[in-house]
Amino acid sequence: MKRIYLSGPMTGLPDYNYPAFNAEAARLRALGYTVENPAENPLAADAPWHMCMRDAIRQMLTCDTVAFLPDWRQSRGANVEIELATHLGMAVIQASGIVSPQEEI
Repeated sequence: MKRIYLSGPMTGLPDYNYPAFNAEAARLRALGYTVENPAENPLAADAPWHMCMRDAIRQMLTCDTVAFLPDWRQSRGANVEIELATHLGMAVIQASGIVSPQEEI
């Protein structure tokens, strides 16, 4: 089973964009994927950015694939995550492009 980490913009958005993260996580889980959703991290949403990123990167490194949400390019954190994932040889794909259960990513 593929393990997918969700990456996308949070900082400065209403509710930290958690509704979009949670909706995408639910959709991918319904397709049978294991999803790591940074919106579900135990840190408080208003924790310092660097602490949130440390937690998110630790979470991302348990995955095979990084799936990005819309507008990720406007996010400093998502850019860090996607660049790191690329350098580590992880698959990086647009989340909405995953449309079937357990497809090869």
